[in-house]
This record gives sequence, C-alpha cells and structure tokens, in this order.
Amino acid sequence: MIVETTTGRVRGTEGTFYGIPYATAKRLESPVKPKPWTGVRDALEPGPAAPQPPSRLEHALGPMPLPQSEDCLSLNVFTPSTAGSRPVLVWIHGGGFSSGCGGQVWYTGTRLAREADVVVVTLNYRLGALGFLSAPGVPPNLGLADQLAALEWVRDTIAAFGGNPADVTLGGQSAGAHSTLALWSAPRARGLVKRIALQSAPVGMRPSIRDEAEQNALLLQQELGEDIRTAPTARLLEAQLRVAAKTAKPGSLEPPFQLVADDDLVAKDLIEAAPEGPALISWTKDELRAFVPDAPQETVDAANSVFVSDKLAEKLDAFVYRFDWAAPGNPFRACHCIDLPFLFGTHDVWDAPMLEGAPKGLETEPGLREVWAAFLHGKRPSPTWEAIRPMRP
Repeated sequence: MIVETTTGRVRGTEGTFYGIPYATAKRLESPVKPKPWTGVRDALEPGPAAPQPPSRLEHALGPMPLPQSEDCLSLNVFTPSTAGSRPVLVWIHGGGFSSGCGGQVWYTGTRLAREADVVVVTLNYRLGALGFLSAPGVPPNLGLADQLAALEWVRDTIAAFGGNPADVTLGGQSAGAHSTLALWSAPRARGLVKRIALQSAPVGMRPSIRDEAEQNALLLQQELGEDIRTAPTARLLEAQLRVAAKTAKPGSLEPPFQLVADDDLVAKDLIEAAPEGPALISWTKDELRAFVPDAPQETVDAANSVFVSDKLAEKLDAFVYRFDWAAPGNPFRACHCIDLPFLFGTHDVWDAPMLEGAPKGLETEPGLREVWAAFLHGKRPSPTWEAIRPMRP
C-alpha cells in the first residue's frame, strides 16, 4: 500500500503507516519541514521516541522500552481505507512533558480507526528540556511547535490517507490534553482543528511564566556544567532528573519543563483563552492513585480538582464524563491512564500493574470507543456502558 505525501511516497501495510517524518529540527531550534525523498520510503516501523528518562509512572503502567533519538519528529497513520474522506483524530500522548511516544504499542490506532471509521494520527514531539526549556536565545515551547507542525502536515497530506483535513479533532491525554488545550487557543493553530478531546487534562496546573522557566533553565545549566546545545544527550537527561528532584513541590505533580506562557502558542490562562467550540472532556475516578496508590480516598477525590473545571466545560460546550472502571482488587483502581487501553482497544499489548486482575478480552469492549466515535463524527455521545459516568450532557 503506497501513498503519496508532500515529501515523497510511503509504503505501509493494511492501512498502517509508521514513522513518517513530519518535520526535522536541530537541538533547541524550531521545527522545519523535512527534506523530500525519492523513491518509496518504507513506513513499517515506528520512529524513535524523543530522548527521555524512565516514566515516573512506570510502576503503574509498566516499562516503555523504546529506541530514542533527537531525530524523533515522526508520526503514524491508521486508516480504514485510503479512499473516501473521514474525520481525523490527531492524538498527542501524555507523560508529564518528559516521557512517552506516539509509536508506543499502547497507542496502536488500528482498532479505533476501524470501529469509529476515522483516520487516527499519533505523533512524537520533543520532551523535557529539549522540548520545553525556555532561555535567552531559545524559543519556548518547542515541543508544542512540533505538534503544530504535525497539524500542518495533516492539513496538507491527510486527504491522501482517506482523511478530511477540514474535520480534524485534536485530542490527547494528560500532558497531551494540556497541549491540546493550549493549541486550541493559539492563533497560529486557527483553522487546523475543528474540535478537541481532553482526557485527564491537568487544567488546574497553570503554565510556567518566563521567569520561572528561565530559573529552571539556569539550574539545568548549573547541574550540567557544560553547554546545553552540545552536551551529550545522556548527561542532559541526568541533569534534567536532578533539576526535577530539586524543584519538586510537596503535593504537586508539576514538572520543571512544561508549557511556558509566551502569548503565542501558550496563553497565561488556558481556560480563559479557550475559544468556544465542541469538546469531549473526561477524567478518571481515582487519578492520583497512579502516583500514590495508597492515598486516602478523600485525598484522591480532592486531587481530582486538578483535572476538573466546570468553567472550561461550559465555555467549550463540552460533553463531560468520568471513567470509573477498575480491575477487581487492584490497588490502582480507576487511576490516571486506566482509560487509554479502552480507547485504543490495546489491552492485549499492555503489561501494566494497573491492569493486573482484569479479565481477558477487554480489548473488544467497545463502550469508550463508541463515545469517541460519536464525538469524532460531530454527534453528541450517548454512553450505555456503566464504566462511563456522564457528568454534563
């Protein structure tokens, strides 16, 4: 199966195309379009993940053994057919702006694309200091600029994969949802997105201001002891971890390198800046347990205020639900990320402690995908599965 893109032809298999370059970038510089290639490029394997340390949620989600490279700006396309013109879901992975990968098997979009009759696009973007450091001479929010470049690629190319570039939903989970909300209000992204889907968006976590971000950049420089632009990647990641440890605040999940308010891609107040429009918003019943499995229930319930905003829901004309499913007897209960395998139907490729005790065959449970399918096709969801609790019709 060969498709013509704006930079060259790619070969996929059974509606799946992996590792397509959508941009390229030098360290701490803005992304630019990749150079065109001749002949046919195989798109059969995911591209490398952005450089990253182990996920801070590995104890709940399991390991993510992925090849890594600073040359990581690629995306993956899952389509039921290259003919036709279907709605498109562009998915931004989470990971606290410091870990994750769109090519992770968790996000295999084949089942979701087929059952919802949509084209699914997953992507990599720069993470940690390489994606969200803000310092003199370094553009802030480079990881978000990568995401914008992927959206521009979708606008220019997705029709060749059977997608409708005028019917794009931008969605994501956790940091990916926060990124989605930022781009929704960014003038440079206008016209690229028709609706948004926010899964466990940490809306209670404000973007950093420039002074805070530059202080963290200075601390990174001190920890590294050499030029950030030329330091070996491994040493840079080690220094990044030391900065995270030194800047950690009690009770806060905020990473040192994240969205920075720049009045360009990121507004100071993402809720206030959000324009009206259709949205799907959700969180899980026990978000905090992915981080602190044994936290008292009242602490878990209070922590959900980070993921819930009635003001945002009203402003966006959103369908809002809470995801309540938990594996029987599992201490993680309905924790942060527990809804991901239900959205993509990928339980069979997860090896996650949060899923221990779950019955086999859950990848075929359609309840959550039915909700997203309705929304992606511009309809109001009407969930029937008991794990989905509508909070605002």
